[in-house]
Amino acid sequence: MAADIQRELGSTLDIKWDANGLATAIAVDADTHKVLMVAFMNQAALDKTLETGRATYWSRSRQKFWIKGEESGHTQNVQAIYVDCDQDAIVMHVRQQGAACHNGFHTCFYRQIVPGAAAKWELKTVLPREVDPANVYKK
Repeated sequence: MAADIQRELGSTLDIKWDANGLATAIAVDADTHKVLMVAFMNQAALDKTLETGRATYWSRSRQKFWIKGEESGHTQNVQAIYVDCDQDAIVMHVRQQGAACHNGFHTCFYRQIVPGAAAKWELKTVLPREVDPANVYKK
């Protein structure tokens, strides 16, 4: 089987990491199927996630591993992991404990693009904040 055919149709895990060694990782609520957040993983973060069952990411801004919930206690317990057809994106079905978003919302997708008055488009917050970030994160 040619490499591309194997990657797209075969049974070998062969993530296509970007130039920085990262792949997009999407966390989806295992029960509601709502998208909770988008982050990045490298090979070591994926390995740690597979070993522990706890979502582990690579923080591009902090240049270090980030185990979801290590500061806030708002963990993601991984139920299943999927890759897309060309293995350059990862989707995890997780059981989220607490808020997924560092801004205190259940999902990072708490704003909707809507027609605006002054600007052509604006953002409208469509979900309630679940927690005050100042109470759960060390600043």
